[in-house]
Amino acid sequence: MFFFRLRYTLTGEKDWEYAYFFWVKVFALTFALGVVSGITMSFQFGTNWPGFMERVGNIAGPLLGYEVLTAFFLEASFLGIMLYGKNLVSNRVHLISSFLVAIGTTTSAFWILSLNSWMHTPAGFTIENGVFMVDDWMEIIFNPSFKYRFIHTVTASLLTSAFFVAGISAWRARKNVDGPATWKVIRTGVVLAAIVAPIQIFVGDLHGLVALENQPAKIAAVEGIWETEKGAPLTLFGFPDEETRTTHFAVEVPKLASIILTHHVDGELKGLNEFEEAHPPVAPLFWSFRVMVGMGFLMLAVAWWGSYALFRDKVGPWLLRTLSWMTFAGWVASLAGWYVTEIGRQPWVVQGYIRASEVVADHAGGMVLSTLIGYLLLYAFLLLFYILTLMHMSSKPARSLKESMDFAAPSTGTPGSAVTLGAL
Repeated sequence: MFFFRLRYTLTGEKDWEYAYFFWVKVFALTFALGVVSGITMSFQFGTNWPGFMERVGNIAGPLLGYEVLTAFFLEASFLGIMLYGKNLVSNRVHLISSFLVAIGTTTSAFWILSLNSWMHTPAGFTIENGVFMVDDWMEIIFNPSFKYRFIHTVTASLLTSAFFVAGISAWRARKNVDGPATWKVIRTGVVLAAIVAPIQIFVGDLHGLVALENQPAKIAAVEGIWETEKGAPLTLFGFPDEETRTTHFAVEVPKLASIILTHHVDGELKGLNEFEEAHPPVAPLFWSFRVMVGMGFLMLAVAWWGSYALFRDKVGPWLLRTLSWMTFAGWVASLAGWYVTEIGRQPWVVQGYIRASEVVADHAGGMVLSTLIGYLLLYAFLLLFYILTLMHMSSKPARSLKESMDFAAPSTGTPGSAVTLGAL
């Protein structure tokens, strides 16, 4: 949105301003859903994991507080100006507000990911009577995995947003409610994705090397490596079976796992046999990782295809259809990635120091199951109506850019076509 507003400021083209105001509404809807669905995290510290805050509250509490004070208030306040200040404040105020919201979201990611990374690679603390005490805030904040996780997550968010705006805009073009701003947004999303996707893959590889150093059990589960071996193969596909400690119907590339993870043909990778009763469940990590990587390379291919087609001005119906299908591709990849991250930390809450079994609340299994089902149903309901609301917002032609504009109705969905008077 900051980019849209900046382009309007630099060029004076009203298309960019209309794109800005349309996507502010979509962002506000997404922001509201994020607040509603994310607030449960604050409650679960007390209801499900009271022992966690009792032991690491000196570290987790301030980092969560910094996120609220420096990021959430900033986002919420200036989003209000962006959403309701269309005819009340100047263009400069809109530009500054969108910039501050962008800074706020990034700052929010900074603090949350600092805490999350510390739980994976703890540093800068001492333990007194079982309670974690701050020894060095800089080591806590900038712990060994933080910079990789932060960059990886922020680029994932950019990639998710790129396909989101391109996908919805492509859907509008297919429904013949597109206009000049729609095609500008498609180009923005596709080009951004084409730039960010290879960066995301590269940073993800670096993140994997850090995980190998600090959480070798996670990597062993991700790759389905049961026994420590040199020159380990990369398993492209298979069905891991923890009972037999075998990956059935495995499709392997000899020695490739060692080459990727150690950069040596005969590099040694620890197997799950090294972590008896201290490794995560294998199947969820194995499959989630392949969904994440597969979706990542698919997004790369579609983004490069789309960039080429837009550059050659050869956008056909298949590209628009593919972009529409890929609207939530980044969300799927990000969700799979977080499964790898969080399930991969098990059985630890703080890697190497606190097990989940040590800090979980003493609830009956039926209580936990019933609340889990309740939350899943609630979140499914929210997601369904979020998508339906997006479809409703995206199906209506926007107001004309100016009354004198008269765009011809499109016949093939070519760039620059529109249906009504300057419809978005």
